[in-house]
Order: sequence, then structure tokens, then C-alpha cells
Amino acid sequence: MLGSILMIMLFGFITGSLARLAVPGPDPMPVWLTVSIGLVGSAAGGGLAIAIWGKGTQGIGIFSFIGAVLLVVAYRRFIQKRAVYGPEALKFPERGFGVERFRAQRQQLEDMARKTRVEQASAITESNLQKLRDLHEAGVLTDEEFEQKKAQLEASSGFPG
Repeated sequence: MLGSILMIMLFGFITGSLARLAVPGPDPMPVWLTVSIGLVGSAAGGGLAIAIWGKGTQGIGIFSFIGAVLLVVAYRRFIQKRAVYGPEALKFPERGFGVERFRAQRQQLEDMARKTRVEQASAITESNLQKLRDLHEAGVLTDEEFEQKKAQLEASSGFPG
């Protein structure tokens, strides 16, 4: 019994995922919505195929997939309120299930990447400043040359000295 339920859920997930891939553009949505689209689309499309041709038809699988694709199209058009095709379809949605969570995660990743870049630039600058100090202490650079090179390094790194 549990195995059957898990297989049905897996089938819904696969069908829903393929339906999402069939419609161009980003569609961030939770897993439960992908499974629901796959299951409801499969049931509606399969039911339509059986109603038209009877139980023994080979078209049930195709109609199941088409039903799921039509649900993704309807979700995008009526819930996300955006285009299904063309350049507007490729833009990230403003509304829909999971959009805010996805945005928050993306912002968190961008913040982490920005922080890492700043830390790396700071470490490089510190390393180069130490080399300049060493050259100055060894007498290779005069006080004037040291200050000039230090100012250049700080200006190129974007950090105030």
C-alpha cells in the first residue's frame, strides 16, 4: 500500500517535472505543487483519453503529459500572471507559490558570494601591503615610493586606507 502511494507520487513528480520543462522559462515552485500538477494533469488527460477511445487506448500516456503541460500553462497564466511564450516568458515571475522563498535563497547566496569576494580582495590587499612594508623596511622603497605604491594599491582595491 505505502509502496503504491510512493510510486504514484514519484510518477506525479516525474510527469510534473517534465511538464515544467516543456514550458519555456523559469517556474520556481515547491515539490508538492510539481507532484500535484503531475497527478492532476495525468488524471485529467488520461480520463479524457479513456472517455474518447476507451480503456485500451495507447494515448493515455501522451494525454496525461499534455494535461500536465496544460496545467503548468494555466498556472503560469492565471496564478503567476505572465506570458507563456516569447521574451516575457523567460523572465523570473513576480508571484506564485515558492517565488518569495526562491528569491530569499537567491539573495542569501548573492550576499554570501559578495562577502566572499570582499574577503578575498581584502586578503589580497593585505598581502600586497605586507610585501610593500617588507620592501620599505629593507630599504628598497623610499618613504615617498612606499606611500605612493600604497595609495595606488588601496585605490585599485576599492578599500579606503
